[in-house]
Amino acid sequence: MSTSTLTIATTAEQVDRAARQAHAAFLSIADESPSTRAARLNTIADALRAHSQELVALAATDTNLAEVRLQGEVKRSAFQLDLFADEVRTGVALDATVDHADPDWGMGPRPDIRRVNVPLGVVGVFGASNFPFAFSVMGGDSASALAAGCAVLHKIHPGHRKLALRTGEIVVAALADAGAPAGLFSLVDGRPAAEALVDHPLIKAIGFTGSTTGGRALFDRANARPVPIPFYGELGSINPVFVLPTAWDSRAEEILTGYAGSFTMGMGQFCTKPGVLFVPDSASEEQLRDTLGTALDEAPLAKLLTPGLRKSFGKARDEVASFAGVRALVSGTDSEIPTPTVLLVDAESVASDPEVLHREMFGPATVVVRYRDVADLPALAAQMEGQLTATIHADEGDPSGELLSTLTGIAGRVLWNGWPTGVTVSYAQQHGGPYPATTAPGTTSVGTAAINRFMRPVAYQDVPDAALPPALQNVNPWEIARRVNGSMEPAGGTP
Repeated sequence: MSTSTLTIATTAEQVDRAARQAHAAFLSIADESPSTRAARLNTIADALRAHSQELVALAATDTNLAEVRLQGEVKRSAFQLDLFADEVRTGVALDATVDHADPDWGMGPRPDIRRVNVPLGVVGVFGASNFPFAFSVMGGDSASALAAGCAVLHKIHPGHRKLALRTGEIVVAALADAGAPAGLFSLVDGRPAAEALVDHPLIKAIGFTGSTTGGRALFDRANARPVPIPFYGELGSINPVFVLPTAWDSRAEEILTGYAGSFTMGMGQFCTKPGVLFVPDSASEEQLRDTLGTALDEAPLAKLLTPGLRKSFGKARDEVASFAGVRALVSGTDSEIPTPTVLLVDAESVASDPEVLHREMFGPATVVVRYRDVADLPALAAQMEGQLTATIHADEGDPSGELLSTLTGIAGRVLWNGWPTGVTVSYAQQHGGPYPATTAPGTTSVGTAAINRFMRPVAYQDVPDAALPPALQNVNPWEIARRVNGSMEPAGGTP
């Protein structure tokens, strides 16, 4: 079935047709220039901006999220597309590398060998529940796949289906305006179609943002195929925050107030929500309760995104509260719109049973862990699983070196005296981490480097110049950035 020119596949047979059309579209743009691909991204960005008022209104109805938050997401999505377009024009993502033949090469005569990244083909993208724009129909995964030169089949999230359908219509119309072939982008809806999407032989990679349980099931499915494919899944993260003694003594109230705002932002439904706070045991229960309680009285409250999320949040919160040594510091309510919960436990209990450090509570709840000795923090951190982020609050004189090294080993982004909620889209951004934060810790789903997930390198040895892809030809017809004989040449340069 279709809505306007938008294709929506709901059965395995329809997924097959959509995948074949997408593959044909992918092949038809294989030789396009970076400027053509970039212009397509700019056109989508312009379309999102032009329809932002309509889309925000739909999203507010679908998700219970505030309009100001949704407006920020649309702005982010459009900005990201334009940033990717700029990156595509420079050719940086292609990583074009030219080694001319060298008879005097140190390990013996070197042939002429040249390498460039090429798009994978057709990729599947699963939309997220908690970000109806930023990680959805034209969020980071879809945008980076298109920037790589791939075709996209996007599995819409049922939590904001009306918005997804309308966004898909706008994207497809924009692609048509930009001269893109039919089928380069289409939608998939429903579980049977989603399973067929992961199984289809023309699908070359999957992008996913969601729960650990759902993501792991799809990851296993992708790897069980006759030909396994990359599965770029963002699954779960607790995002610990460690407060060192000098910082605590000098600005405890400031830290607690900032923490309260961070873990309740968006009702605690951000993937970077800090879920555990380590503080010195000089922090009294009264100090923690009074300062956090006062700050939490100002936290904006709203319904969680879906009834299912509300149910799973309550279950996770109650399970963590039942662990040995855990007690309520700030008791939240169990209403449809829950007030924030803060649980307290001592480090000795955590050291003997670290499960509290492994259980994500996706919603407005967190755990405070009191430690006796700052020297114990690296060992406590080492008990944690892979994380998207980890944060240190420290002042001059705080011994942070070993802790910083430990956190570098478990997290994709390490913050200093800040808060992890808020993930800017930039060149150096890293939004990923060791499992279970993601299934591919060497990649990022945010920032310009996200494009590389949907490409693979191919080397050409002693291929005649005229037969080479334009990115590798001697005259550099696209004027992209390249590395030639070990030296970097900026965009616009030639060998």
